[in-house]
Amino acid sequence: MTKKGSWENTGRAESGSVEISVTRRVMFRRALPLRRFSSVAGKRHRPDPFTLFKPQLQALRTDLLDLLGSGHPALTELSQYYFQHPSKQIRPLLVLLLSHATNGLGKNWSTKLWESTHPAAGGRQDELDIPISPPDILTDYNPQFPNQTKPFREPFVVKTTDRSRIHRKPYPHNAKPPPIPQPTPPTLHSPTTILPTQFRLAQIVEMLHTASLLHDDVIDDSALRRGAPSAPSLFSNKLSVLSGNFVLGRASTALARLGDQEVTQLISSILSNLVEGEILQMKDVVHLGPDDVKTKVDGTTRSQKHQDAWNIYLQKTYLKTASLMAKGARSAVVLGGCAEGEIWKEVAYVYGRNLGIAFQLVDDVLDYESASATLGKPGNADLQLGLATAPALYAWEEFPEMGEMIGRKFESKGDVDKASAPSVIALWARNLVHQSSAISRTKQLAQAYADEAKAVLQELPHSEARDALEVLAERVVGRKH
Repeated sequence: MTKKGSWENTGRAESGSVEISVTRRVMFRRALPLRRFSSVAGKRHRPDPFTLFKPQLQALRTDLLDLLGSGHPALTELSQYYFQHPSKQIRPLLVLLLSHATNGLGKNWSTKLWESTHPAAGGRQDELDIPISPPDILTDYNPQFPNQTKPFREPFVVKTTDRSRIHRKPYPHNAKPPPIPQPTPPTLHSPTTILPTQFRLAQIVEMLHTASLLHDDVIDDSALRRGAPSAPSLFSNKLSVLSGNFVLGRASTALARLGDQEVTQLISSILSNLVEGEILQMKDVVHLGPDDVKTKVDGTTRSQKHQDAWNIYLQKTYLKTASLMAKGARSAVVLGGCAEGEIWKEVAYVYGRNLGIAFQLVDDVLDYESASATLGKPGNADLQLGLATAPALYAWEEFPEMGEMIGRKFESKGDVDKASAPSVIALWARNLVHQSSAISRTKQLAQAYADEAKAVLQELPHSEARDALEVLAERVVGRKH
């Protein structure tokens, strides 16, 4: 049972007018026309998304550990470390919910369903753990799969007699499904089902996310993660980086075995996005100067440099957070048989993208509002790292000195002497944020993105999963950790 007060059971954040600049509207324009979300939906009973898929989420985490087995016990322990601590699991949940809400709608659904049951078609659960290349070629030993993996051996002897038994043919296969007419209009499959490939995708996105945490905690010198000592503080920076790479390698192998080129491209591009977002986060924000151009946007006078800082922040937020949710959601629908030109892929992407940005905006608020014990990671971390997030950018509009501090990354003389008073600048900037309307305005912006995520769901046929996706958007903006 979820503890009272946890983010899974919190209500909606406050709503109100939202200030979004013209530049931001252009950069993050919706992909398709949306019908506004009806308030009537909020009056009917809607399922809790975490309760709806609780057994699957538990199985997902347990089975995922098997994918991370290694011939080196220490590497196995480190790679599994973060997976053994409680997490929100919002990313795999998103994959499961979108699969549930769209399976049967795509014109290729009958083929995908057939592949999930037909031997040698590549989509059955047991086939997803069978290597495509011979195990003695891969030399990627996993003690959890002793019959499908092989350790390094010397001398190497080529054997062809038994290879067909321990690896499968590359996808696509010669087996073809019988022609099955697609219902018109398309309808959700009954009984509702999650394909094995979609379940494995949910594990893959969680692996990518966790690998990024192993690297982030090294970059940020973080001491806590998920309420426990971080991997770098417990094992070392070097081992954490290597473990993150190992998890990425195993995720890449699992991704290849899904056998879908579009999904492979979508998920692979997430890795590039994560790196680009981290680099963008390091970009300097030049503080105000006397020659800085002032512009009026949404009734607010801002400098061009201030506007540029907002654009960088939102782009970074997409790359580091929303990209994984958006592309994971779209991939789930692709694996369910949705073809190019069908709206379901666009719905999934837009929902995941807006939900991801809302999620990060709330995260940035919590960094100012919550203590480390509540967050499960160091509080006030963004200021200590010199990062200008939404609350600081909003405070800049009311306190010009915040812009100067942001431009110096809170490090120059008069701001902070890290050796003697590491919290001085954090307290100063934190006070400016709380003296301004920055927190409430950031919450309103998060609410706006969550509302857009809910609105696009109206393109989907009504289902229990669609209701749960609406609830999920509300929980994201109402969470307390």
